[in-house]
Amino acid sequence: MERLHWVQHRCQQLLEGDSRRGWYSAPDGFPNKSPFEAHSSPRKATGKQRMVLAHHGPHQEEYEAISKNFKGNAIRTTKYSLLTFIPMNLFQQFHRAANLYFLFLALLNWVPVVGAFQKEITMIPLLVVLTVIAIKDALEDYRRYLFDKKVNNNTVQVFCGNQKAYVEQRWKDVRVGDFVRLSCNEIIPADMLLLHSSDPHGVCYIETANLDGETNLKQRQVVLDLPMQGGDMTLESFHSRIECENPNNDLNRFRGYMEHPNGVRVGLHNRNLLLRSCTIRNTETVVGIVVYAGHETKAMMNNSGPRYKRSQLEKHLNTDVLWCVLLLIVMCLTTSIGHGLWLRNLKDPLYETDGELSPALAAFYVFWTMIIVLQVLIPISLYVSIEIVKLGQIYFIHNDLSLYNGQLDSRIQCRALNITEDLGQIQFLFSDKTGTLTENKMVFRRCSIFGIEYPHEENAHRLKVYEEEQTEATSHSVTLRSGCSRKSLSCRSLSCNRSSVSLNTLTAESEEEEGRLSSHVQPRTSAFSSRVAKEVTPDPELVKKLSWLCSPVLPHSDSSSGCPSSLELTYITDFFFALAICNSVVVSSPSQPRHVVPQTRTPLKLMLQRLSFSPFSALSPPQIKGSPRSFAIRLFSRGKTGSFAVSPPPNSTTNSSEAFHDSNLDTSSLKQERDLSTGEDGGDAGMMNDVSEMDDDTNDLKTNTDETTEDMEDLTGADCENDADDELLYEAESPDEAALVHAAHAYRCTLRGRSGESLVVDLPGIGSLAVQLLHVLPFDSNRKRMSVVVRHPLSRQVVVYTKGADSVIMDLSETPKEQTEEIYGHIREQTQRHLDSYARDGLRTLCIAKKVLEEEEYEVWLKRQLLAESSIENREELLLDSALRLETNLTLLGTTGILDRLQEEVPETIEALQRAGIKVWVLTGDKKETAINIAYACKLLRPSDELLMASCGSKDMCASLLKELKMKVQRVEDSLIEVTAAGHHGESSSAFILVINGATLDWALQKDLKKDFLELSCKCKAVICCRSTPLQKSQVVRLIRDELRVMTLAVGDGANDVSMIQVADVGIGISGQEGMQAVMSSDFAISRFKHLSKLLLVHGHWCYSRLANMIFYFIYKNVMYVNLLFWYQFFCGFSGSVMINSWVLILFNLVFTSIPPLIYGVLDQDVPAETLAALPELYQTSKTRLPYMFWITILDAFYQSLVCFFVPYFALTGSDVGELSFGSPINASALIIILLHQVIESHTLTWIHVLVMVLSGALYFGFVLLFSLYCVTCSPPTNPLGVETLLMSQPLFYIICTLTTVMALLPRLLVRAVYNTMRVPAALTSAQTGDVDSEKFCRRMLRWNLSHSRVRRLPVCADNPGLEHSTASVVS
Repeated sequence: MERLHWVQHRCQQLLEGDSRRGWYSAPDGFPNKSPFEAHSSPRKATGKQRMVLAHHGPHQEEYEAISKNFKGNAIRTTKYSLLTFIPMNLFQQFHRAANLYFLFLALLNWVPVVGAFQKEITMIPLLVVLTVIAIKDALEDYRRYLFDKKVNNNTVQVFCGNQKAYVEQRWKDVRVGDFVRLSCNEIIPADMLLLHSSDPHGVCYIETANLDGETNLKQRQVVLDLPMQGGDMTLESFHSRIECENPNNDLNRFRGYMEHPNGVRVGLHNRNLLLRSCTIRNTETVVGIVVYAGHETKAMMNNSGPRYKRSQLEKHLNTDVLWCVLLLIVMCLTTSIGHGLWLRNLKDPLYETDGELSPALAAFYVFWTMIIVLQVLIPISLYVSIEIVKLGQIYFIHNDLSLYNGQLDSRIQCRALNITEDLGQIQFLFSDKTGTLTENKMVFRRCSIFGIEYPHEENAHRLKVYEEEQTEATSHSVTLRSGCSRKSLSCRSLSCNRSSVSLNTLTAESEEEEGRLSSHVQPRTSAFSSRVAKEVTPDPELVKKLSWLCSPVLPHSDSSSGCPSSLELTYITDFFFALAICNSVVVSSPSQPRHVVPQTRTPLKLMLQRLSFSPFSALSPPQIKGSPRSFAIRLFSRGKTGSFAVSPPPNSTTNSSEAFHDSNLDTSSLKQERDLSTGEDGGDAGMMNDVSEMDDDTNDLKTNTDETTEDMEDLTGADCENDADDELLYEAESPDEAALVHAAHAYRCTLRGRSGESLVVDLPGIGSLAVQLLHVLPFDSNRKRMSVVVRHPLSRQVVVYTKGADSVIMDLSETPKEQTEEIYGHIREQTQRHLDSYARDGLRTLCIAKKVLEEEEYEVWLKRQLLAESSIENREELLLDSALRLETNLTLLGTTGILDRLQEEVPETIEALQRAGIKVWVLTGDKKETAINIAYACKLLRPSDELLMASCGSKDMCASLLKELKMKVQRVEDSLIEVTAAGHHGESSSAFILVINGATLDWALQKDLKKDFLELSCKCKAVICCRSTPLQKSQVVRLIRDELRVMTLAVGDGANDVSMIQVADVGIGISGQEGMQAVMSSDFAISRFKHLSKLLLVHGHWCYSRLANMIFYFIYKNVMYVNLLFWYQFFCGFSGSVMINSWVLILFNLVFTSIPPLIYGVLDQDVPAETLAALPELYQTSKTRLPYMFWITILDAFYQSLVCFFVPYFALTGSDVGELSFGSPINASALIIILLHQVIESHTLTWIHVLVMVLSGALYFGFVLLFSLYCVTCSPPTNPLGVETLLMSQPLFYIICTLTTVMALLPRLLVRAVYNTMRVPAALTSAQTGDVDSEKFCRRMLRWNLSHSRVRRLPVCADNPGLEHSTASVVS
């Protein structure tokens, strides 16, 4: 009962106009608590909730007890401190198997019976790896430390209870419960509950670009019913308690309540919360209380750092390493068995042996000794080398000028550091449409109202001119501009009073273009308000009809006269009124940061005076006489046909200008008569006489184009001066909203200001109206629509205006009543025709509708809405249910067609991707017709392709349809096989394109149908999923990735693409018009779709080719060098001895041959970029990783090691050289062979390659010479003193090295030469064939045109882009 009394009280408050509701507003409180509950003992935050008290309030003891468990506001993103760096870094590094392997070998070498080298030597590889990684980690951590220090030392104004004033404090000293005051353009230091705003309506605006990348402003509301909002801030009197949920990372959710001392509770929600890292905009001052601080803020809990994925190449590498481990074990077992057999068969040894060891035990020890000796066989250093190479590859990708967008000053972002090679393995590409393939710069193109279409032909011409201008502008050279913060993606001034916000976001044009295309410099721009979006050219016919609002002439009900009926005019006015108010647009101007509703409102009577001479005053003289307000109520009410003389709308065509030329009015005469009538002081009778006289005159009047221009000037000229003085800036949450508001403004239905409770709107012929805003039901993906509930300023009725997807609004429109069935049926039929036409033209469609609520109906819904708003649990579900109950039985007003132009070079990019063997799927939420039209425009569909339409309403129908389509495709494939087998090689083979809608896709993704869906989609060239939800997008990507086991790439630009991007193997975000959620969730971020071509076909090909070849080279190098030691075991009794100095042995892979592979992995280009771009087919060659290449590499390494060992062996047979003298030419030959082997494998040789190789060789020979000159006891028991200097002074050394190198590399060189000579790449063959076919095609078309020259039609030629090569076979 208490809750019902509270609801009744709130309803009374709301209806009396004392409310502050709107925007899914939060509740003002729960039912009053009992006195016992109000004065209950202190409670601690338990479970899923926390209690927050004011820091300097009266409950100090309770505050200290509660807040001691809360974290401070200081942040620390570093991993280490000075004391913990060494132990923590070592602990983390030894989580890697590679480092554990090194550690195991180092410890094993300390065992005397298996020690192969000096104990210090085997520790060198481990120490080098640990040191390099530790230095890298230290530098990264130090960079984070500097950033943390800078953030923590920022200052903010915090209320001090002792001084009773605000004092400057550092961010790190802010605590939960502190009152913080912020000014415009200040960054929020912690998550705060908004208690006060300088805005009289308790509203403030924040920019969340630092949090989610979105540059549009978000509105936040002060907690309702706070006494401090209305007057001066008295924080000492704030004794309320706040109970809210514990910290979490959900940016879109906040639940809790504020309990006042009197026991009243006020509900809290996300619109009351100011999040850390956001920026205050368009508000002078705000005050809030901190509820989450430091690492408990939502921003910090969402800070997950860079993305790390495991590439496919690394998975293959692990398999190769396992083979190397198996090879190592085989070699060690062979040596140990050989040593045991050698000891067993040893008779009368020439030297003393340890007789106590049995052959088996000695063989066991030798096994572990050989593990140490042959440790280099496991390419552990390869993992470190791969990380370094990937950093180098990312550097060059990041600095590629071809991937730089000069207009946006944006370059590619590489957010995932370890999957660059996966860019060269993509097999399926899933793309969003809006903002990805298109510009997402929405431009109002045309509309349909009352079933009549207005084509806006002059607007279409303007768009063509703009495209030409932009093409010229983009041809100019663009320099790098860094004036904008890349973090906020916008340029903003520091003053809130003058141009406080300049949302020059991603739609901004270049400075040169702005200066050339604009007639004057704009001091600030707004989000989604590019020039092409704002400058809407009105349709002349629609302008003429709207001009009747300014005319005293009565519109005839007979449509044949050319005058709009009263009902039609009502529809038109309501249509543009809905476009102006059904949005969340923030209005501002260069001279004022935000336009709000003035406190002193113009009386309604004054605003209706202009209506007293309107044409509608003659409709019902008894009602109109002396009461102009009576007609206005009828005009803007629901428009019942019983009150009007109504005729059905004329049959509309795609061009309504025909009716416009048939009957128009002389507006100059109308204006003259109107001026005369308004100047007289006669009563209504005199006015009616003037009107009757004008009716007689207008029957004989004809208009022409010049008079239509006068109509437009009359309609739009009144506001020109005001617009010039104070241009309005609309900051919208989406480009669709901005386009519709600008379109309404073009017809003088102008949104002037907004507050949380009301709007100011200009209407043509009426002037400014203050509209009471009751509720805003925001757009969501479930409802697919947005609604506003207002009290109409003229009729005083409660009206719901709704805009949304046509598939939803058309179903929700009301069933025609009997007396209006003909009219409403005709309107729906014509509107649906126009919707289909717009979709075929590739336009985005939105339907506009309204609903008039009776007071009783509104009160019933209001109670349910307030209960939903006051609920803490299940609040979202209750609000959704309330919105669904309201948005029923709508009256369809009309529809809009918004143009979203295709991005530049999208057709060429998709064609290149398909030629590269990548299947392109389009997953979009748009209509089927729109998606198909865009697919044709971007050449995803060809005229010769056959569409397979999948649209059904049940699971059984879906199953049968999928089987039927599969059989159809199979029959075509079988016929093609028969034709090919018969020897007919035609060019007329068409591909199949599957088009499936969201409802059918739901059935197709189910477990028992997904197999059929997979089989059908794999047989199609492309798939278009229309009307798909974000969840369906991710399900489709996951299905293809998991079932087909292919590499997938998803690209999108909006928040609805995040799940798809995260599921794909490679996710790419486009920094477009819908914020940066997609970018922040992606692995790579680009600014245009066309950059995919260079990123995949060039950089992806290079990255994969480089890393794959570098891995094979590493394996070859290690196997070849280790085998030299293995062959030596056959001549030393398998004892584990080596013929190479231990220092040289350890440093050979660590120093002497480590740098050249890195240069090879970063700079090698197997094919030039121009060739890869011109021949996308080469991309397919990079995707084929042949398993046998690993074994060919191993065999080649074995062969080269045999040559490198036995050529010196036979050359020095019979001499008295020692083991070091024998090993010196072997080691030198191995170095030269390994370096020259890379030269043979390299496709690019630069001075950097040559320099690195020369330095590697010089470093080796310099080291061994110095070692030979000065080291006496460096490598016991051997003595290297003088060995190298002696050998290098003899010609035999150089002869051995030369002969060994030639014999080792000659087979590979010959095989490479023969392979490149005999085998021409398939891509080059197809390209040559394509050139020949193109020439034949041109000659064939020329002959055809000459033979058909007598026929009067457009000649078919090779330059005709609509004719494909596939049609050549049908031309004789």
